[in-house]
Amino acid sequence: QAQLVESGGGLVQSGGSLRLSCAATGLIIKGWYRQAPGKQRELVAVLTDGPETNYADSVKGRFVLSRDHAKNMVYLQMTNLKPDDTAVYYCNGDDFTGSNNYWGKGTLVTVSS
Repeated sequence: QAQLVESGGGLVQSGGSLRLSCAATGLIIKGWYRQAPGKQRELVAVLTDGPETNYADSVKGRFVLSRDHAKNMVYLQMTNLKPDDTAVYYCNGDDFTGSNNYWGKGTLVTVSS
């Protein structure tokens, strides 16, 4: 069954760090998005067809996306976290045909000031 499973969220103080993980089954992971309370879901970091990763301006220099091809997992290392980073973080991916897009259930990150 195709699925994406996120983990690693939690409560952290401002300036702290967290590492999120996304494990994929039968899917190709495309990247991370987040949705803060009362706001629309937004891009955080997405993989491109090349070696680059596109980051939202708000996280550049603080978040780093990495991947483990052998495990079909993607990680989001988040440093210098700010209260504005508080959101549910979602992993996003496509099936191998590229025709269908999938979301994980999300993992909550809460940054206290």
